[in-house]
Amino acid sequence: MKYPKSTRYDTPYFRSKMMGPNPVKVGEELLIDHQIPEGATVMDLGSGQGLTSLFLEQAYGFQVYAVDLWSDPAENQIFFDQMGVPRDRIIPIKSDAVGLPFEKDFFDAVISIDSYNYFGRDPDYLDRSLLPCVKPGGLLYIAIPGMKKDCHSNLPAELLLSWTPDQLAYMHDVEYWRKMIEQSSAKILSISEMVSNEEVWNDWLACNNEYAIGDRRAMEAGGGRYLSFIRIVLQKAE
Repeated sequence: MKYPKSTRYDTPYFRSKMMGPNPVKVGEELLIDHQIPEGATVMDLGSGQGLTSLFLEQAYGFQVYAVDLWSDPAENQIFFDQMGVPRDRIIPIKSDAVGLPFEKDFFDAVISIDSYNYFGRDPDYLDRSLLPCVKPGGLLYIAIPGMKKDCHSNLPAELLLSWTPDQLAYMHDVEYWRKMIEQSSAKILSISEMVSNEEVWNDWLACNNEYAIGDRRAMEAGGGRYLSFIRIVLQKAE
């Protein structure tokens, strides 16, 4: 597919902010025909070094709370300042996804790109931790790196060139995620495989950092044929 909104972020500097397969392109596909109103207050859950939060504010006009456990909010604030973003438009927050420090019904929407699989594999997570922060009728757009078909009982040798079985335990298929989310009160609007896969992986593998370099062995051996990104769109009950 084409990624017209992502073009301005296709530079060495912005790519240095990536922490996995190109999250801007994944985000652009995730939000095709989205129903979040312009100016909405959204949580970017698992925002990393702030690249997706910048994209959501600049390309879609959202007010963004950039929530991440592992990144430094002060460093992300410097990045947003350098990009000329007013401080009331992106607010960096350090928080665990299971202990979110927000009032009830605070967000119009939640967007999570390439992180939900780390904390969302608990069937109680949505109702206990995330949905309380979302307004009634609010939307959740989630992009998860996953598998075309779960194969944990017989992991392909190609994938084991880069990842351990414990690391691959975070990767699952569409049916796994459907069954997981059906245990919550959220309304499932759609769950499907995304087009984004080979191109977003190639962008990541071209990066010169130890994690991208470590992923190359599996992908160069053909491991990508077992993988996919999964698009999930949910709505909190009215």
